[in-house]
Amino acid sequence: MEEYLRQSPSNNLKIVLFGPESTGKTVLAKQLAAHYNTVFVPEYSRTYALEKLKKNETLTSEDVMPIAKGQIFLENELSKTVENLLICDTNLLETKVYAEVYYEGFYNEVLTASAVQNYYNLYFLTYIDIPWEADDVRDKPNERETMFNAFQNALIDYNKPYVLLKGTYQERFDLAVKHIDNLILKHT
Repeated sequence: MEEYLRQSPSNNLKIVLFGPESTGKTVLAKQLAAHYNTVFVPEYSRTYALEKLKKNETLTSEDVMPIAKGQIFLENELSKTVENLLICDTNLLETKVYAEVYYEGFYNEVLTASAVQNYYNLYFLTYIDIPWEADDVRDKPNERETMFNAFQNALIDYNKPYVLLKGTYQERFDLAVKHIDNLILKHT
């Protein structure tokens, strides 16, 4: 695996919010970080895409690896600032899934190896029952089920531990806290 996509060694529990656009990942990441008095790793691809939009440019398959590098860099840097729990709004596996859906036929061996080998204690797969909200970056309101299936299939294909989050924001938060609390108990 290439060093530039490798996680830095850490004893932190790492949780990933995982799933299609506009399914409440960032809202939940912020809530969980506040609840556990920790930080969350933001979605680098959003910042990257907004910068390209300012220049009237669109994302292409050439942007996938810079996005992946930016995401793991943020994760590694923020991991150094916490003592026990890191909440990730996304990760390299999500980057991989998006790249394969958006750029048909896209495959990068380094990204795939890193996405599979980097370790997270638990993924929270966010379901598509939260209303879709438009913004400058989101663009697949009519493909939510297809996107959800791609994310779920990736977790299954790579045998990643996950919990499906459905329902209201509060129901999702409560279920996530229950699972994180159990992980913390096992980890200590």
